[in-house]
Amino acid sequence: MPPIVVVDGGWIVVEHGRGEDAAPEIGRLTRELSRRYGDTHIALYRAGGRARGTMAKRKAAGSGTTLAVYAGSFDPITNGHVDIIERSLQVFDRVIVAVAYNINKDSATFTPDERVKMIADVFRRHGGRVVADRFTGLLVDYVERMKAKVIIRGLRAVADFEYEFQMTMMNRHLKSDIETIFMMAGEAHFYTSSRLVKEVVTLGGDVEGLVPDVVLKRLEGEGPVVIASSW
Repeated sequence: MPPIVVVDGGWIVVEHGRGEDAAPEIGRLTRELSRRYGDTHIALYRAGGRARGTMAKRKAAGSGTTLAVYAGSFDPITNGHVDIIERSLQVFDRVIVAVAYNINKDSATFTPDERVKMIADVFRRHGGRVVADRFTGLLVDYVERMKAKVIIRGLRAVADFEYEFQMTMMNRHLKSDIETIFMMAGEAHFYTSSRLVKEVVTLGGDVEGLVPDVVLKRLEGEGPVVIASSW
């Protein structure tokens, strides 16, 4: 195994097959949590041993609800995003899906309010566990305002990693107490992106199965999105 570079207190997500075992410890990493999704297993490791205890112990000691922020442009939200959010709910009690925008530079197809409304509609069945919101400015400032400690980032192709790694290091520089967890996109959505979906629709292609039904209707021009006054 190549050297693992992670500071004490940092987190690493390891994905492995059904026939493979996730070791309780890998060097300085200690397994804190395991989850299974069909034939895929995910283990969550923490660097620096058990000095701060497992997630279960911290929760039993009254640390409260675990909250994470999954931010992006979501123009529009795709089934790849949905997959990552629903898998995140296996790790965290609540996830804020935050639409990032810059009022002076935003050239998105859908307005921030439209994107928030579509996200809220998609995850209505989860009740209050998924919250749709929007923000502008630094992500770490928003995460701090929401009293969260974890940022979720999705990875698709290997090319995503370099950019995401740079952003994670900058976020750590700005707010060292906020952690970032990377989740790999599911196999069925590995090459799905909002940009590609919109391009295919523009050229008359069918994107059914790549986006939620509420988004498909919007892309096909079937009725307006009603903006919720609470946003």
